[in-house]
Amino acid sequence: MRARILDSQSYAWLVVLLLWLVCLINYADRQAIFSVFSLLKTDLGLSDVQLGVLGSCFMWVYALSGPVAGWVTDRISRTGVIIGALSFWSLMTGATMWVHSYGTLLALRGLAGLGEAFYFPAAMSLIASFHGTKTRSRAMSLHQSSVYAGTIAGGSVAAHLAQRSGWRMSFGIFGAAGLALALVLLFLLRDPEMPMVTEERIMEQERSDGGLWDGVMTLARNREVLVSVGVFMGANFVAVVFLAWSPTFLQRKFAMPLGMAAFNGTAYLQTASVVGVIAGGFLADGFRRRWERGRQFVQVLGLMGGVGFLFLTGVSSSVRIVLASMAGFGFFKGLYDANIWASLYDFVKLERRGLATGLMNSLGWLGGGFAPIVVAALAARYSLGTSISLTSIVYGVLGVAMWAMFRRQPQGAAKTDGQRDTALI
Repeated sequence: MRARILDSQSYAWLVVLLLWLVCLINYADRQAIFSVFSLLKTDLGLSDVQLGVLGSCFMWVYALSGPVAGWVTDRISRTGVIIGALSFWSLMTGATMWVHSYGTLLALRGLAGLGEAFYFPAAMSLIASFHGTKTRSRAMSLHQSSVYAGTIAGGSVAAHLAQRSGWRMSFGIFGAAGLALALVLLFLLRDPEMPMVTEERIMEQERSDGGLWDGVMTLARNREVLVSVGVFMGANFVAVVFLAWSPTFLQRKFAMPLGMAAFNGTAYLQTASVVGVIAGGFLADGFRRRWERGRQFVQVLGLMGGVGFLFLTGVSSSVRIVLASMAGFGFFKGLYDANIWASLYDFVKLERRGLATGLMNSLGWLGGGFAPIVVAALAARYSLGTSISLTSIVYGVLGVAMWAMFRRQPQGAAKTDGQRDTALI
């Protein structure tokens, strides 16, 4: 009975739904801290730079843990990794409501980053095991939409609860929700049954099953992987600027109340990103059926399309134009985000997907981890709006880099999974 369920297409989409909920909790926990920056500053007597460090410490631990998390994911049960990680970071999030010192708050945020580092390598590898090249972009783009839903939920719920009951309450609620979801996953989430193992498959697994360093070096020799990782680092830097500072930017520039600034700073951008990420998934699966680099082409469209909107967000003096620009950037960001992992898997074999995801996620968030501090330093000298507008240069450079990689690749007809495996690392 279980085998029939696990092999069914309906269960493959149920996996996406279950992981969508996990990812929503994941990003709600991350975003909640940014929405209460102003209250933390008053309650704990923090400076803007200390707030920036608070936002970055999560990302630094998250980034440094990524390669190990990916390597572990390739070797043990992915569902076990997901449930264990969800339980651990939810405990750390819940414990935040009892914090009374800056040092303890930093420690708990770092530990939450450690737990969350194990989620994406396991989740992306699990989705890819249930969805082949025909549905992979759609499955991963639908999962990616939870990133934006979680960001909106974390930002708006934390801010509104903070106005009513103080900044601590949201962390207790999100922590409890994560632990409850972990119990549900114990009963519903399963790894797929392994395909028939042939002698050739065993030999291939043995050749690729080296240590962590060997796997990293193998990935580092692939130009497409290097470009994908580099672009992701830059795109994540820009994304973190908005995650960390958009509510504060709107609050300072337009004197919005905390709750309104938190909602407007996330809802317009993230809702548009949901539309963009779903559109990007369908577009990419359609293009991918026609030529090999269809997914990368959609990512180029997303990067280049976002440049103008990024610039307008920081320089405009009109609330309506700023919010519209944030929405425009969010849509094109979604086009890029829809294919981050599906595009990477076009260049990586099954046996290294966990490590590749962990490594890329690690370096991406390591680059993004400096964004809150860089923007805080620039804002002290110029303004927060100018700092945000400068991110348009980053997006333009990334678009050109990915376009160059796209143009250098053969644009032949797409191959099946079996045909592709012989050429992947």
